[in-house]
Amino acid sequence: MATTWKLDPTHSEVQFKVKHLMITTVTGYFKTFNLEVETESDDFTTASRIEFSADVDSIDTNNQQRDTHLKSADFFNAEEHGQILFRGSRYENSGDSAKLHGDLTIRGVSRPVTVNVDFGGIVVDPYGQTKAGFTVSGKISRKDFGLTWNAVTEAGQVVVSDEIKLNAEIQLVKQQA
Repeated sequence: MATTWKLDPTHSEVQFKVKHLMITTVTGYFKTFNLEVETESDDFTTASRIEFSADVDSIDTNNQQRDTHLKSADFFNAEEHGQILFRGSRYENSGDSAKLHGDLTIRGVSRPVTVNVDFGGIVVDPYGQTKAGFTVSGKISRKDFGLTWNAVTEAGQVVVSDEIKLNAEIQLVKQQA
């Protein structure tokens, strides 16, 4: 019988980092996102379904003007592509770290990606809920997903790097049968 795990949003976060002018790093977050996992047991290597989504309109880089630009057709085009989606296809465990393979869809473009997953463990909280924790990290090329806007400074410096670093702290709650 399958076990369903759902996101605990108050104990989870999804962030990205990108170089600006190649001299500093800007950090952004998605405030609204979801993750559901189905496993055959409490062993996540038996995951039969891993589905993540992030609401593009919830992007927050601590700068409203930049956030508006990121939601525009220059970047995510939130009006036409309101969700970022990831569907996991294979979870490879090698001790405390693992690789999660799947398809990431941004702006209507799907590409296979692999992210690193550090499993924090499973505990029962003071309220009797079984929870599992993960740290997820990886890198993608934004241009692979059609996010090609850029500008060049007078000195020839690129304004926004192609490489995007992804980081997530995820806590899942086991659903009662």
